Amino acid sequence: MFIVGAVATLVTMAPLFLDIDPFPSYAWAVCMLMGVGFAVSAAGVLRSAAAQRRAARASQPA
Repeated sequence: MFIVGAVATLVTMAPLFLDIDPFPSYAWAVCMLMGVGFAVSAAGVLRSAAAQRRAARASQPA
């Protein structure tokens, strides 16, 4: 998702530098996938860290 959003961001910024007509508004909505992909990956990192922490606590003797 992040890569798709990053590519879409580059594509939608191209008219600023190439002096062509701007893309429609739905193209800008695809750019939001970059933020969504970042949020999904951050959530995965946090879940993984929490699971490792639980596993470390479970393996320690009481």
